[in-house]
Amino acid sequence: MHLEPKGEGWDALVDPPAPAEPLDTVARAFALCFRDGAGATVLEHLRKLFLERRVGPSASDAELRHVEGQRSVVAHILALIERGRRGAAHPSNERRNLP
Repeated sequence: MHLEPKGEGWDALVDPPAPAEPLDTVARAFALCFRDGAGATVLEHLRKLFLERRVGPSASDAELRHVEGQRSVVAHILALIERGRRGAAHPSNERRNLP
């Protein structure tokens, strides 16, 4: 029996990624996690710490990239929460909420 090689070099050691949860399921989970007062406190903290942070003109390229990465993650969390809330409020519109 002939087995196909898994890959070349380091790729041969990497398992394929596990199937991701459907995005709507993940978005609903985010909306549930951040729906109460504690969630609102965490979101406000994330907004102040990462979205409202400003770096000076002497910031290095690496620092700018790092800050933009942080902002991107927080923006993604906020977008998932909003999507989850829309889906929870309008379950019949679930298909329309897809990008």
